[in-house]
Amino acid sequence: MHIKKLHTLVHRFNNPDFGILLIRIALGVVFIDAGWAKIGAMEEVIKGFATLGFAPFLAYFVAWAEFIGGIFFVVGIFSRYAGIVLTVIMAVAVKVLFAKGFSLAGGGYEFALVLMLGSMAMVAFGSGAYSLARKLKNR
Repeated sequence: MHIKKLHTLVHRFNNPDFGILLIRIALGVVFIDAGWAKIGAMEEVIKGFATLGFAPFLAYFVAWAEFIGGIFFVVGIFSRYAGIVLTVIMAVAVKVLFAKGFSLAGGGYEFALVLMLGSMAMVAFGSGAYSLARKLKNR
């Protein structure tokens, strides 16, 4: 394909709000799944948190914050607030996993870093045009 045609094609798809929607959905689905998994195995999660020196209430907080924050991302409401909370949670996860190195295959912080940066992006972008927040604002 000729480079000029490719350039024209790429610019036809220029829609930052659609990009924000895709990021919100990707992050939201991952956080919903992670939170729900923690909620369903809370005893084990509490034990895991305890080995790291964290109080049991933090296991509950993290599980529900991931689950509810993920829902907020998907529907596009309170995305900046959810992004702040999830950024902090994932920053702690990065710190905890840092000693294992970068690679996800070795149990490293690779995926936690992606989730942290994605959550930070939601703080910067907000919910975007394709969101419940925008629908409610326009009423």
